[in-house]
Amino acid sequence: MIYLSVDAIVMNFGGLRAVDRVTFAIQEGQIHGLIGPNGAGKTTVFNCITGFYHPASGTIRFQGRDITHLRPDQIARLGIARTFQNAQLFRAMSARDNILVAMHSQMRTAILAEAFALPFVHRQERLVRDKAQELMEFLGLLDIQQQAAGNLPLGLQKRLELGRALGLRPKLLLLDEPAAGLNATETQSLAQLLFKIRDRFKLTILLVEHDMGLVMNICDTITVLNFGQKIAEGTPREVQNNPEVIKAYLGEIVGAEQP
Repeated sequence: MIYLSVDAIVMNFGGLRAVDRVTFAIQEGQIHGLIGPNGAGKTTVFNCITGFYHPASGTIRFQGRDITHLRPDQIARLGIARTFQNAQLFRAMSARDNILVAMHSQMRTAILAEAFALPFVHRQERLVRDKAQELMEFLGLLDIQQQAAGNLPLGLQKRLELGRALGLRPKLLLLDEPAAGLNATETQSLAQLLFKIRDRFKLTILLVEHDMGLVMNICDTITVLNFGQKIAEGTPREVQNNPEVIKAYLGEIVGAEQP
């Protein structure tokens, strides 16, 4: 089943065509990589999918629904969440409260019910706190839950941002360079975590990443961009042996052992 389809989208910034008729599709349950050199248009595609940009032409569909011109909040409510290359956290808040903020955005209690503190509001609040605790345990964040997010090392900040995205109960998770700034051990741990997240929460994942070892080891399929155009698509093995991809990366893509 095609979960997300991007069909011939074009994005212009003044006289610059940043994305030029890019097309790809992701099957439900896949981890799909979107890669390319700096300036290839990867984050611009992300911003089109999440509603921060509206393409000049082309269509984006999620679960068969046209989302091309929806607002970011409308797209988020349909079940699409994202992380950013630089962790976007409430830095003065505790790690736990960062996740609770995301979960509270999904509560469906009415304003008057909350104002009068009706019993079912208290029940829902307890449920949210229990779910936040479960999520932090799953992510290995219980020991730092009371620490300010801004005081955490980068690896834990990125894990916390993953938790906040998962707190939105997404169906499709977009990850923008989740391994940026991580060391080799942290990147290996991230790879295993992404498999666990996909399986535990039944998610489909779209990943932008420069760490080719990570991409080749966890992605089912990969789309490659260069100068705003798609130059290759296929399995990791097909992509890493594609002459156009090798040329675009100046030979930087090397074989990576499959898990």
